[in-house]
Amino acid sequence: MDKIAILGAGSWGTAQAVLLSGKTGQLALWGRTEDGLEAIIKDRENKRFLPGVSLPDNIEVMSDLTAAVAGAKLLVLAVPSQALRSVLKLLQPLIRPETSIVNTAKGLEIETGMRMSQVAADVLGEDILQRYAVLSGPSHAEEVARRVPTVVTVASITSTTAFLVQDTFMSPVFRVYTNPDVAGVELGGALKNIVALATGMCDGLGFGDNTRAALMTRGLTEITRMGVAMGGDYRTFSGLSGMGDLVVTCASKYSRNRRAGELLGRGYSIEQALQEIGMVVEGAHTVRVINTMAERFGVEMPISRACYGILYEARSARETVRMLMQRRRKHELEEIAVNIKGW
Repeated sequence: MDKIAILGAGSWGTAQAVLLSGKTGQLALWGRTEDGLEAIIKDRENKRFLPGVSLPDNIEVMSDLTAAVAGAKLLVLAVPSQALRSVLKLLQPLIRPETSIVNTAKGLEIETGMRMSQVAADVLGEDILQRYAVLSGPSHAEEVARRVPTVVTVASITSTTAFLVQDTFMSPVFRVYTNPDVAGVELGGALKNIVALATGMCDGLGFGDNTRAALMTRGLTEITRMGVAMGGDYRTFSGLSGMGDLVVTCASKYSRNRRAGELLGRGYSIEQALQEIGMVVEGAHTVRVINTMAERFGVEMPISRACYGILYEARSARETVRMLMQRRRKHELEEIAVNIKGW
């Protein structure tokens, strides 16, 4: 493929640069000077975010955005979700009509509640959605960079863009499925971070496998319920960007959201937990948005609401678990119980 530009030199952006380095002769990895670019250039390794992984020779690390995107046929956005709008504003005069965009950040914008594709359309105009895709699924940077077999999904409203991204990312160790449900794929990737926080809290409280499995299962119910209310296809949430990403984020040692939750369960404040992690914990932002959106849409989300209370209302994690366990009795399939004979 022609030149690829990856914007964001954190762990995920660096991992994707390594992954895609074999698919193009020219690859630019752009980041901010404060992200330690000088050290990355000198060491040919991102020792801060992805230690032990050498950068192939065809990856050019740079802080000049204009130079990074010049001539690129595909822009890969790997910046934190809350920084996406500001980066897109910088990109606005630089994007050519033939350039496609794939966003790989997972989250919702705090101030507006927008999904990332909606932020892109808001900044760049609705026409950009014809060339916009989102890539999501169970894909920790630490494993992708080390060529651990990984499977994800890419969604776009146009098959041409989806197939372009699929062909670009596909390799013997990285398999990509396509999906037309942009909303569902974005929401699955964002909402699972809240459940991962909750799972981590229960680990920090010393609970066991039973609790973790219950949270993941009922968490997926919440994700699906809210995802459908916000425009997603219910089938997407049982796929790679829903259940798949939920499993890996709730169970992995690499998961920042699970680790932050564990610290909260051990008594840390949210500020202390974020400082300890030292990287963006998207679930801490997303839970604020979803608390508001759930009220707006009238969607019941007890796990997400409980997380919000612990993070931002100083509620006790242990007491919150007790309250969740004592909620009124319900049918597991209550949403469709009216259609079950005999109930």
